[in-house]
Amino acid sequence: MSFLDHIPAILRIALAFILILVAIRKKVSLGNALTAGALALGLSFGLGPLEVLKSALLSVTQPKTLALAVIVMLILVFSHSMEVAGQMNRLLDNFRGLVRRPSLNLIVFPALIGLLPMPGGAIFSAPMVKNLGHRHLLKSDQLSYLNYWFRHIWEYWWPLYPGVLLTTTIAGLNLWSFVLVLFPLTLVALMAGFRPLRGALAESLSSAVEADRAGLRPFLVELSPVLVVIFVGMGLGILLSALTDAGSFVIAKETGLIVALILAISSVWYNNRFTAARLRTVILNPKLLGMFYMVTSILIFKGILEDSRAIEAVSRELIRWHVPLVPITMLLPFLVGGVAGITIAFVGTTFPILISLIQTMGHGHLLLPYMMLALVSGFVGVLLSPLHLCLLLSNAYFKTTLTSVYRLLWQPCTILILAAGVYFELMCSLLGR
Repeated sequence: MSFLDHIPAILRIALAFILILVAIRKKVSLGNALTAGALALGLSFGLGPLEVLKSALLSVTQPKTLALAVIVMLILVFSHSMEVAGQMNRLLDNFRGLVRRPSLNLIVFPALIGLLPMPGGAIFSAPMVKNLGHRHLLKSDQLSYLNYWFRHIWEYWWPLYPGVLLTTTIAGLNLWSFVLVLFPLTLVALMAGFRPLRGALAESLSSAVEADRAGLRPFLVELSPVLVVIFVGMGLGILLSALTDAGSFVIAKETGLIVALILAISSVWYNNRFTAARLRTVILNPKLLGMFYMVTSILIFKGILEDSRAIEAVSRELIRWHVPLVPITMLLPFLVGGVAGITIAFVGTTFPILISLIQTMGHGHLLLPYMMLALVSGFVGVLLSPLHLCLLLSNAYFKTTLTSVYRLLWQPCTILILAAGVYFELMCSLLGR
């Protein structure tokens, strides 16, 4: 047993995160900072250098990893193509003519894209938020926050999100009962999301320029490539998953997205008559390689996190310290969500443990409220995670920092946790604690 084994697992994970955040503040690239954090995490949990290297290689050669990297790169090509073609500006001009309230304009596109469980989807809506937000004199951190927060308002209940499907499957809950119970949390997220920007939005509204009323058809014409991604991506994902075995669900869903993105990009290039020079401008964008490296480093971190069994060590510590059930239900998913930056990570690793504890302690009839509380707590951890791909991509696009966006994120995240706690108590009272 090494001296590291005497250090609590929670503290070792925290030290890996501190290393990442310090590296980012020292202007180290995100990819290099995350790779360094992954190396430190693996070594602190007893993996040797060769085991860390093996874990990293396995992480980047998995089909899911490659599919995710391809999706993010295609999203960047798609959004850049729409910008270069001027289609983004036409889309926004037509939309501003349909809706008079500027605050609604700012959130519709992130929310619309959020209906599609697209890895790194915040980068998809970022150009739209940028064009609208700059017209209302919002700063870069405010734009990144708007783009990031409202892209994620559906993830508590939208049945196409893998986290929701995985939760109901693991807990044996009825999907539509779960959807009905968790839907109000989207309303809380929607209202809480405006709170950090009340002053900024009030100032921007006074300077907003009124647009002429536009017809619906021009807007839908310009929006059609986005609709292709959403509906073709959804439809193909569902179709392919139905034709394959359960273990291939994620790959099938991502294959549907890749096909839909390629179709959408092709339509933008064809309809806007892209020349060879324009195509080179889009495809040879140096940001693509940097984004690919960043996505790869996040997945390396996640792979080493799993191979080091760090989450199991944290779970054992919380149980050994006799932490009460409600705090464990909130703390364990929150910690794993913050460490992994992805919903299915905390659902898949902590919910089986929580369900066993809930049933052992005689609270099986309260499984639904406990799962609601766990999902919200874990997702708040994901929203605050410095490894969350959407947060990193959004900040990179708007050229702002984690610290600046965190100053805006803490308020709505706190409101969500408090609302989930009140909702939990109400549900337990109705079901008979």
